[in-house]
Amino acid sequence: MLTSSELKKIPIFSCLDDANLMWLSQQAADLYLEPGEYLIHEGEPTPFFVVMDGTTEVLKDVMGRRTEVSEHKPGDFFGELAILMATAAPASVRAKTACHLVRLDPQHLQELIRRSPECSAVILQTLNERIQVVQKYMLSIPSSRVQIVGSRFDDDCREIRTFLSMNRIPYEWVDRDRSAHPAPTDQACEVAGLSVVVDGSFCVSHPPTVRKVAEALGFQTAPHQQSYDVVIIGGGPAGLAAAVYGASEGLSVLLVERKAPGGQAGTSSRIENYLGFPNGISGDDLSQRAFRQAVKFGAEVVLTREVQEIIPHPDGAYTIGLDGNDRVATKTVILATGVAWRRLEANGVDRFIGRGVLYGAARTEAPTVAGRRVFIIGGGNSAGQAALFFADYASSVTMLVRGEDLRRSMSQYLIDQIALVPGIRVETETQVVSADGTDCLKAIETRRTGEPVIRRAADALFVMIGADAVTHWLPSQLQRENGYVRTGREVSDQPGWAADRAPFLLETNLPGFFCVGDIRYNSIKRVSSSVGEGSMAVAFVHQYLSLMA
Repeated sequence: MLTSSELKKIPIFSCLDDANLMWLSQQAADLYLEPGEYLIHEGEPTPFFVVMDGTTEVLKDVMGRRTEVSEHKPGDFFGELAILMATAAPASVRAKTACHLVRLDPQHLQELIRRSPECSAVILQTLNERIQVVQKYMLSIPSSRVQIVGSRFDDDCREIRTFLSMNRIPYEWVDRDRSAHPAPTDQACEVAGLSVVVDGSFCVSHPPTVRKVAEALGFQTAPHQQSYDVVIIGGGPAGLAAAVYGASEGLSVLLVERKAPGGQAGTSSRIENYLGFPNGISGDDLSQRAFRQAVKFGAEVVLTREVQEIIPHPDGAYTIGLDGNDRVATKTVILATGVAWRRLEANGVDRFIGRGVLYGAARTEAPTVAGRRVFIIGGGNSAGQAALFFADYASSVTMLVRGEDLRRSMSQYLIDQIALVPGIRVETETQVVSADGTDCLKAIETRRTGEPVIRRAADALFVMIGADAVTHWLPSQLQRENGYVRTGREVSDQPGWAADRAPFLLETNLPGFFCVGDIRYNSIKRVSSSVGEGSMAVAFVHQYLSLMA
């Protein structure tokens, strides 16, 4: 416990009388940290701290890169800006050396300000100075880390923009199709097609790909070890949850994701029915929080890599084969690959994929639909979220729904919101018959039940008509139902299993091979359900490993 005499030595508290020093000593926490330990994480609520001994460093996540901004030395205090401005911490703070600090809860800081006009003056003066520093600092930060020049119809350009957006990396994009004189990204990077420059100086070798860009930005794209306790395949909500809980509980974890963290959920513009976020949260924000958690606990997250084969061994272990001929060994597997959008069967549609016709609806498509006529096929929550998002950019948004109404496939809160947006039109019992255009989509033909075919001008068609499981690459002995992987009680036989054990709830017919999320047979297609299954799978992994020990 801190004493009045110790507190009196700290400059900010030296003005306090004995009564207030006694009160403060009863409220303040005495905190000791080792080098590298965090006090504050950016974006989270924060207490008020005063440094007694040692040095702390202030770290800011600047466009996806952690940067040291400043230091706090003995006598310095911090945390008042977030508390008094009622905001989250603008930066992270961790111990640079061994530290001794005083910690006050927000209400105690506010009480201190009321009790002591002298302390109040010092704190408010420092607050004002820091606001001015923050303003100058923000003006000095470049607006983006990546500059892209490429066509909106270029698949690599779209994939790179989606990857950057889902990983919260700010970028500038010049559409060659709309700009007669594209702004040069770098003289050495002037090519006729797609060009990408990272951090204003590094030109990604031609042709640019998502993996090349990821490596230039410092993302991990290859495993660091030869073997793991568990390999998680897929970085959607289920896979990220498994990585967080697995790593936090001491397992060596490798998560392999072929695109960016979040999966299909990561492209959702707003998820409003996820527990704990009453105002909603975007899919990429939720995914990035989970990604940072997983890395914080020590999970390896390898991006832009694809698992091409899983080889079971008689001893119960598995070999995971990645593209590029990398192989790792693992004791257990958690499959969390999600599903792929179902293809639309309509004349001419395939000809315009990537050129006006897209499966799913990433937020990165907002600039490409600005002022344009958008059609969305589908009546589920993903389609509803996309319609609400694109309505802020497009000249018109039309939802084409095969069913009689939205109530059988969409949450009521989304139906209510769509009804309030005049720019969104919902057409039920309607199907797309064909797509037409020259170099890109220009028109579609639709038919409503019992009515003739109508031709209508269209600039963009987003297809969200359900999904299919892509599991042909999995071990042949893995049991499936219409492509979806059977688990637990759905497993019909158990060859080679011990007679005294049935499969765990999320375990397949291959011992130690678990399946979670949308790809699992009879799963509930919700983000919250996927997160729950991912965390549950880790508990079963522990039980399995204990049986194998």
